[in-house]
Amino acid sequence: MIEPRNVCFAALLALTVSVPQGPARADDRERVNVLEENDSLYFNSDKHYTQGLRLSDLAPDLGPQSAWNEPFNLLSRIPWIFDGDGKDTPYSRRYALLLGQSIFSPKNLTLKSPNAHDRPYGGWLYGGVSLLQESNRDMLENFELDVGMVGPGALGKQVQNDFHQFIGIHQAQGWASQIQNEPGLMLSYERLWRMPLIGDGTAGVDFVPQAGATVGNVFTYADIGGQLRIGRNLHADYGPVRIRPALSGTDYFDANQLDANLGYYFFVGVQGRAMGHNIFLNGNTFRQSPSVGMKVLVADFQAGFSMFWSSAIRLDLSVVRRTEEFSGQATPDEIGTAAISFSW
Repeated sequence: MIEPRNVCFAALLALTVSVPQGPARADDRERVNVLEENDSLYFNSDKHYTQGLRLSDLAPDLGPQSAWNEPFNLLSRIPWIFDGDGKDTPYSRRYALLLGQSIFSPKNLTLKSPNAHDRPYGGWLYGGVSLLQESNRDMLENFELDVGMVGPGALGKQVQNDFHQFIGIHQAQGWASQIQNEPGLMLSYERLWRMPLIGDGTAGVDFVPQAGATVGNVFTYADIGGQLRIGRNLHADYGPVRIRPALSGTDYFDANQLDANLGYYFFVGVQGRAMGHNIFLNGNTFRQSPSVGMKVLVADFQAGFSMFWSSAIRLDLSVVRRTEEFSGQATPDEIGTAAISFSW
């Protein structure tokens, strides 16, 4: 059971091109999100993907003449990215800055020389930026850049063992054999669609399919999935945020779409991933390190509950069951997630 204290730095894009025409203004409030993912949050477990912390700040909607539109316009030269349904489609654009740390460990933490067939120790400390564009109030695009450090520089050992010492349980003994230091970079692009099934989004049922891809030396994969939601004020977002790789959610939230002070929904979802690379299973890119055989096909099954009180505060709780990620893994993993966000 662990609780990180150390996360650092964010990465920004600075690109130049022309200013767009005719965006539809959305929310003009700043929004902060704190997300915790932990296998011992709701379960008696401490293995594999054992800890994730993500802090993010969603900036207000961009004005039509803002220079910060320029990165969106440059990326829109790439086919299918930030093009909406055409030049006349109303859209809104926002940035989210994020900081995060993820920690991975084998099942048996008492061995100084970990089982070579179990998941290696590893940490990932990173910062990033998301470019979010909603088009026609029913499609969201997310282009995200994450940069950071894998290995001892990610401070996974210190965070896990310091907390274990604080709560009086055994420390993990095998961190000396962790994945080694390596700069990490990931580029991700995904689309999410909001499809009402019953009602008009004020109250009812909707389905949010999503598809995307991530490339980089930390993770490389393609994904497809979706969430079924039932509740009230469904058109304020596209599902709760998650830490990659996972059933996609984003920081996007439009308080202007709330028709009452209370919003809530129950959700269930599934995502399938075709994995091309996972440094925490495959090992370091340019040097020898512990590794295990990575499974190409992985799936997440998720269920949870979201509630928000006006635009001021929001709470998300969910449980995830992740299928086996490497050869020799005996059972799927269960992960608990909890997030709180607030705006001003």
